[in-house]
Amino acid sequence: MERTILHCDMNGFYASVELLSRPDLKGLPVAVCGSPDNRHGIILAKNEKAKAFGVVTAETVWQARKKCPELRLVRPHHDRYREYSLMINDIYQRYTDMVEPFSIDESWLDVSASLNLFGSGEKIADEIRSTVRSELGLTLSVGVSFNKIFAKMGSEYKKPDATTVISRENYKDILWPMPVRELFFVGQATADKLIRMGIRTIGDLAAADRRLLVSVLGKQGGQLCDYARGEDESPVALYRERQEVKSVGNGMTFRRNLLGLSDCRTAVTALADKVSTRLRGHGLKCGGVKVDIRDPDFKTISRQKQLDMTTNLGEEIARAAMELISASWNPDKPIRLITVTAISLCPEDSAEQLSLFTAGSRDREKQEKVERTMDSIRAKYGGSAITFGGIVKNDIGIELYEEEEVNNEKE
Repeated sequence: MERTILHCDMNGFYASVELLSRPDLKGLPVAVCGSPDNRHGIILAKNEKAKAFGVVTAETVWQARKKCPELRLVRPHHDRYREYSLMINDIYQRYTDMVEPFSIDESWLDVSASLNLFGSGEKIADEIRSTVRSELGLTLSVGVSFNKIFAKMGSEYKKPDATTVISRENYKDILWPMPVRELFFVGQATADKLIRMGIRTIGDLAAADRRLLVSVLGKQGGQLCDYARGEDESPVALYRERQEVKSVGNGMTFRRNLLGLSDCRTAVTALADKVSTRLRGHGLKCGGVKVDIRDPDFKTISRQKQLDMTTNLGEEIARAAMELISASWNPDKPIRLITVTAISLCPEDSAEQLSLFTAGSRDREKQEKVERTMDSIRAKYGGSAITFGGIVKNDIGIELYEEEEVNNEKE
C-alpha cells in the first residue's frame, strides 16, 4: 500500500506567535532576537514582511536594520512557543496518531490509514491548515508525498500557507531540476563534493553510480542517492511513543590514540559542541556532565560532576569535561575513546536566570549568541558548515567520524 506522508512546517513560527499578543505590529516587518537593544544581537526568526526585505536568520541586528530600517524587534518567549507547539500537534492528532515532531515547529504525519475517513492527503493538509489558522491564528505550509524526505521538501517548495503534493508522477519534474544542495540532508560541504564530481542537480544525483557515491562519501552517499530516487522507507513514529530525554551524550573512537591534554581538549571541544547543539534542539539544559574514557586495552572509567549552574553551552560543558579528565586521567596514558554526556536535564525556561550584574553573565550571554548562531548556520548549510578553529585539520578523525549517540539518550 502506498503511504501518504505529510510534513507540516509552521510559517515564521516564533515571529507569528509573538504577533498574536502584539496586534499593533500586524502588517509590519518583525523579527525576534535575543537583545533588541543590542545592535550586535542576532536575528532568531522573522516574519514574511521582514523576509521580503532580505532579513535572514542568524544575521546581526545592525545588518538586518540596514536592509530594513523599519524593522520592529521583539524578545523571544520560548515557553510560549512550546505551548503553541503542543496545541498544534494536538490538532495533527485529530487525523492520525502517527505524528513525529522534527522540531518545535515541524512534524511528519502518516495519514495512510486515515484517507477513508478524511479524504486525500491534499484534502487533509488543507483542512489542517484551515484549522490551525482558525483556532490558533497561525499559518503553515504542508508537503504531501509518499515518503518523509519528499514530504519535507514539499513543505519548503511553496510558502507561506500552502499545500504542495509531490507524487510518483511529478517528483522528477519538480525536484530533479533543483540544485543538489536543495535535497534534504545535503549540507554545503557535501554539496561541494558532489559538484566537484559533476553532480549539480538532484536529478544528477539520482542518476549517479551509487557505488561511486559510497566510495567517496561513505554510507551517506548511498543514502542520498536513494533519497534522490524517492527510495525512502523510514517510518513516522507514533506520537505517544515519544519519551522524555534523560541524558544527551556524544562519543567517538579516535583515528589514533589521544596523547596529552591538548589532544583531549580538541576531542572534547567537538563532542561538547554536538551535545550542546542537541540540548538546545530539545529545549533543555544540563545540571551535570559525565565523561567516559576508554584506553587501548578497553578499560573504561566514568566520572561525573554537578555544575554550579545549568547550561546548554558547549564551552561550559567542555570545560567541565576537561576538569574531569584532568582530575582522573594520567595525561601520559593513551585514550582510545571519550564520551561526553549531559545529565540532570531540565527545561531551558525552568533554569535559573542570571542577573546582568552577576559576574560573567555578559560573557555567558555573548557565548550563547555565538552558539545559537552556529545552530542556525548549520541548520541552513549543513552540520559541517561551521566549527571551531582548533578542530580544523586535526588528525584524530573528528571531521570524518559518524557520531555514536549514547544509548541512554532516551530511556
